Amino acid sequence: MPTSSQRVALSVNVNKVALLRNSRHLGIPTVIRAAELCLQAGAHGITIHPRPDERHIRASDVPQLHALMKAWPEREFNIEGNPFHNLMDHVRAVRPHQVTFVPDSEGQFTSDHGWTFPKDAERLKPLIAECKSLGVRVSLFMDPIPEQMAAVRAVGADRVELYTEPYAATWGAPENAIQLQRYADAAAAAVQAGLGVNAGHDLNLDNLPAFVAAVKGLQEVSIGHAFMADALETGYAATVKAYLNALAP
Repeated sequence: MPTSSQRVALSVNVNKVALLRNSRHLGIPTVIRAAELCLQAGAHGITIHPRPDERHIRASDVPQLHALMKAWPEREFNIEGNPFHNLMDHVRAVRPHQVTFVPDSEGQFTSDHGWTFPKDAERLKPLIAECKSLGVRVSLFMDPIPEQMAAVRAVGADRVELYTEPYAATWGAPENAIQLQRYADAAAAAVQAGLGVNAGHDLNLDNLPAFVAAVKGLQEVSIGHAFMADALETGYAATVKAYLNALAP
């Protein structure tokens, strides 16, 4: 995990590697090799989102990545997805370090909103408790709404992952400052409630430093699409280094 000089962890989402692999039947590029190269370069963890339709990560990738992560005991394996679809099968099978519950539909293009409290509280509570009994840390994908954070803690979650697309979408525009303050306020409320704070969705090398500087208490970012776009041009190792630099205090 991060050293004292690197306070925010970088978890690389390798879904897009699987998406490219799945476009042919040759088995390349391999998700395992991509994850290994990112870990070798200093990434603090690997994230996957195994959707029911297997349009990128496949069920068979999960135990293989779990086996790889055993060789990196100081790094973390994060599995995200909807706990009411196929996610819990993977959690029970491999017991990752962290699970991130995301309220997306089966055919959803990409995650685009967080959980809502109190509406989702009762159905999430037993699944959170099961994950905790398995020794798995639980993070809930949430919109930056400070008033929701105490309810997230009350339902048993350990962290929130703040959904950052609204911040990224306004990057370079005057309203970006307003969005950034929303995330700073939500993170402060989460910390006050006793939650850890993660973030992810459309974060990149341009918008990441300002976000890290403003959002106090941030512990981890999960980055996939922009990371892989950069890696296509500069390679995994150089891209990991660039993102670690962008996360540096």
